[in-house]
Amino acid sequence: MKEDIVTPEIGQIVRVTYGREQNQVAVIIEIIDDRYVLLADGDKRKYDRPKKKNMNHFEGTPFISKEVRKSLLETGRVSNGKLRFAVAKYEREVVTEIEKGDEHSV
Repeated sequence: MKEDIVTPEIGQIVRVTYGREQNQVAVIIEIIDDRYVLLADGDKRKYDRPKKKNMNHFEGTPFISKEVRKSLLETGRVSNGKLRFAVAKYEREVVTEIEKGDEHSV
C-alpha cells in the first residue's frame, strides 16, 4: 500500500490513477473494507451504479464535500446532482490554484 494515501473518508474527492477511468475525479460514497471503496461522480458513474475501486488505484485529496458527506450519513443516499456539484467545485478550485501558480511563474 502506498504511504501517501490519505485515509479514505465518505465524501472525499479522489483522483483515479489506474484503470479505464484514469485521471478522472470521483467521490467516495462508501468504504467497503480496508482495501475497497465505492466511487461515483454523478455523471458517468451514478450513485446507484458506483465503481468498486481498490485503494491502491486512486490518490486521495484533502478535499471532502460536506454536502455529500452529510447527505450520506443522514439518509444513506446522495443525489447525482450533489455528486456532480462536488466534483465541479473541486475541479474549479484546483484549476484556479494551478492558474495562479502559472501566473507567478511567468
